[in-house]
Amino acid sequence: MPDIIRTTGRTARVMQFVRQRIAAREWQPGARLPSLRSMALHQQVSKSTVVEAYERLAADGAIRAQAGSGFYVAGPLAPLTLAEIGPRLDRQIDPLWVARQSLDTGADTLKPGCGWLPADWMPLDAIRLALRRAARDQNTILTDYAPALGLPALRTVIAQRLLERGQRVDPRQILLTDSGTQAVDLLCRFLIKPGDAVLVDDPCYFNFLALLRAHQAHVVGVPRQPDGPDMDRFQEALTRHHPRLYISNSGLHNPTGASLSADKARRILALAQAHDLILIEDDIFGDFETTPTARLAELDGLERVVQVGSFSKTLSASLRCGYLAVRPDWGDALADLRTATTFSGAGLTQSVILHLLRDSTWPRHLGLLRQHLARAMSQTIDLLRSLGLEPWHIPPGGMFLWCRLPQGIDSTRLAHLGLRQGLVLAPGNIFSPSRTASAMMRFNVSQMSNPRLPALLATLMAQARQSHPEPAPA
Repeated sequence: MPDIIRTTGRTARVMQFVRQRIAAREWQPGARLPSLRSMALHQQVSKSTVVEAYERLAADGAIRAQAGSGFYVAGPLAPLTLAEIGPRLDRQIDPLWVARQSLDTGADTLKPGCGWLPADWMPLDAIRLALRRAARDQNTILTDYAPALGLPALRTVIAQRLLERGQRVDPRQILLTDSGTQAVDLLCRFLIKPGDAVLVDDPCYFNFLALLRAHQAHVVGVPRQPDGPDMDRFQEALTRHHPRLYISNSGLHNPTGASLSADKARRILALAQAHDLILIEDDIFGDFETTPTARLAELDGLERVVQVGSFSKTLSASLRCGYLAVRPDWGDALADLRTATTFSGAGLTQSVILHLLRDSTWPRHLGLLRQHLARAMSQTIDLLRSLGLEPWHIPPGGMFLWCRLPQGIDSTRLAHLGLRQGLVLAPGNIFSPSRTASAMMRFNVSQMSNPRLPALLATLMAQARQSHPEPAPA
């Protein structure tokens, strides 16, 4: 889809700017719009263009004119529409659209752009057994609401698992959620208000961007390096934007697969203390590590760090269960907030997860996953290099490979072409707040084994290069 500014002109640009502010609820019903002169200066257009844009918006009912006073936002409050907040992007590079393609397309679709493991890699027999065991638990597991913090026995098991990694956490500091995403959402509700600045890596997990958009936060991207964020830019962002939060993956970062170094972890914590910054450490890939790396939560002792975990990647995305490990004085307040928004967690799911973690096959399952991923990573690197793609970093484990495409190929264009052939890809700019990753693409190595993929990718890359030919040398 061509850019709206080019296809519909300056009037449409002004109209879109106004609609975005209304959709983001930055301009509430009854708010006065900028004057014709100030809007013309802001948008670098003539006053007559602004007049035409305002009149069209008034005809559409989005704003209203008041004689002698100006233009005002019409009521009632518009529904929150995430796709309208920020630049109108092609749906192929919108993270919500990519996520829905991965979720909604059929079994015949190839999905190297998705974020989960193949079904036959998961402990299906153990899941079936755990379901039967949960069904034989107390009747209340099958019928009643779960406790406010979640099933006590599962919180105890999670605390024991964290202790094995060197992190001492009381089970009362653990709040069970319905997913890692819900955990981050709860923290955003708890800690930020619309307009607050939030730091993320650039690139970062694309749903962080979508979720922060829903909370109307001001997202600030910090360039990601193989051992963590660019510290000069990190400190600059703290001084300039005074953010409330920083959200990141310390281990096996999504999408790059890189891990935070101990040195940078300590520097981040020192800066967080100096700038009153809260850190959300999304650690849902920790079980994929063969050698443990630095964790902010472990170094900090859950003073300024909140750790998020989930079982969607290692056990089942269908059994929605995540958790928060938080400082002692936040647990009850977060439980109250979760009760206010969802009332209770999924007690039956929590019981099933508990049985799976207690099953003797659990350690063996993790070992097999790591072996499968290591083999798939090596094979995928060889495959992509044979096609001219180069990994940005060789990850120490996990499922993601962040690659640079050959010169002249735009990842969004490649994703467009792939969709027509039943192939879901993850182009770089869906992960980039600054949208500077058009030459990059994330691959899920566990989803790269289909024998049709090499030839299909080669064909699509040739088509993408032809449709964007390189300029002739001067």
